[in-house]
Amino acid sequence: MPTFINGKIFMGTGTTNFVSAMKIEHGKVTWIGDSNEISDPDAINLNGKTVLPGLIDVHTHPKYIADALHGVACTPPNVNSIEDMKTALRHSPALGKGADTWIEGWGFDETKLAEHRTPTVDDLDEISTTQPIFVYRSDCHSSIGNSKALELAGITPTTPDPVGGFIGHFPDGRPNGYMKEVAATQLLIKAKSAQSYQGDVDNMVNSSEHYLKNGIVAIGEMMGRIRPYDSLKLYQDSVKAGFKPKSSIYYVYDEVAGNTKLKPTKDNQLRIAGIKVFMDGSISGETAYNSQPYPSGKNGVCLTDATKLKQTVAYAKAHDLQVAIHAMGDAAIQLILDVTDRMEPWLADRPSIRIEHASILSDEMLNQINTATMQYALVTQPIFLFAEDESYRNYLSPQQFKEAYRVKSMMDSKAEFALSSDAPCTPWAEPDSPFVNIYAAVTRTAVNGDVVNAEEAISVPEAVLAYTSWPAKIGGFQQNGKLTPGYAGDFVILDRDIFSVPHDEIKDVRVEETWMAGEKVY
Repeated sequence: MPTFINGKIFMGTGTTNFVSAMKIEHGKVTWIGDSNEISDPDAINLNGKTVLPGLIDVHTHPKYIADALHGVACTPPNVNSIEDMKTALRHSPALGKGADTWIEGWGFDETKLAEHRTPTVDDLDEISTTQPIFVYRSDCHSSIGNSKALELAGITPTTPDPVGGFIGHFPDGRPNGYMKEVAATQLLIKAKSAQSYQGDVDNMVNSSEHYLKNGIVAIGEMMGRIRPYDSLKLYQDSVKAGFKPKSSIYYVYDEVAGNTKLKPTKDNQLRIAGIKVFMDGSISGETAYNSQPYPSGKNGVCLTDATKLKQTVAYAKAHDLQVAIHAMGDAAIQLILDVTDRMEPWLADRPSIRIEHASILSDEMLNQINTATMQYALVTQPIFLFAEDESYRNYLSPQQFKEAYRVKSMMDSKAEFALSSDAPCTPWAEPDSPFVNIYAAVTRTAVNGDVVNAEEAISVPEAVLAYTSWPAKIGGFQQNGKLTPGYAGDFVILDRDIFSVPHDEIKDVRVEETWMAGEKVY
């Protein structure tokens, strides 16, 4: 039953609400107040350190993170060319481990590579032709594989494109290793996952410390799957083996569409929360569905039309599930609003529809959200503008660029609002650092120094709320997000005061300790 004194404890109830002391009993906060009111000689002295409620990343990909942590980062600032990528992959601990061991990497973005092209099967075959190699593109939608990976996935020159995905080919018809969009990438992932379920569990357990080190105590798994095994089972086995973050699973709708039994569960540690649907791809991959064409002349891909979106929402409503909709392009977001804005919400405790990313929002769309019958959440990732500024400048019209990642406008709208990482789906070596994301939201400054729409900046306390109490409400983590009586004793102690350091320093903030249920876990 620890008591803490002499801290700068951010309560998560408002931008200016702090206390200096708190008590935790039986895993929950039981009292908050002033240190002068405490006479306990065993109280833990925080020595003026800043304390936040445990951070919540409501849109991430823990299975991908788990894979990435034992894979190779193919991202800036260390990998800036295909030759750099080959060198990095040759240093993978998996190299030489035998034909059953996949060499994995993540995070490349062809626009950031010196060669300005997507790596091919031939590039990866220079590393190995006996071990399968799989590398995620930065958006985690697309990927590349070597010839062994393509062979294990059964991909030949005549393999048809899966619905919503594209298999790349050389001019002579040979597969070039590029698997464009989620449906194509899944062909490689299924081959990879089929080989070692226990390996996936081990990777998940090993990733637990990664989250705690970042101060993240709760996560939204945005790619729940039924095949080749149920994600719920993966999490159940991982929790038994020591995976600590509280988790909510959103199943990919295409995999559960015929499942009549899928229902939300209420367990605080691990629960089924909703379904996920993809409207489009990514801006950096030129596959986000936009109203104005990219320089290539294409408008991106529309993966879900109005009819299918209505079916998805009807399924979510019938099963009491939240629906989280991936939409980056303005045409994709507009389609969501036009189909759903006059529908009645079906969930009472949280928004029925989450729009994930909401990368390009016009004033008209914001007005449509504000006057809608539907209750929306906007869950966005300014780390994308931090890491991918050049892609956005090159691929969007000036008007669209001005409408990118409007965090202040989102926060001021009627929709619920949260920040999240979408990690590891961004070309940066620390894709789920809450502090890089907060830095981007507060300073609107990209890694190259470009300032992006400065009028859309929010304050540090607002950005912290967007990682604590606001995502708790959106993601249904009802016991988290605040440090007030009755809430979980989940909190982080920072190495410096995020509320007073110069803004340039925010991205360098680190977590010294993470506590869950009143016990130190990192």
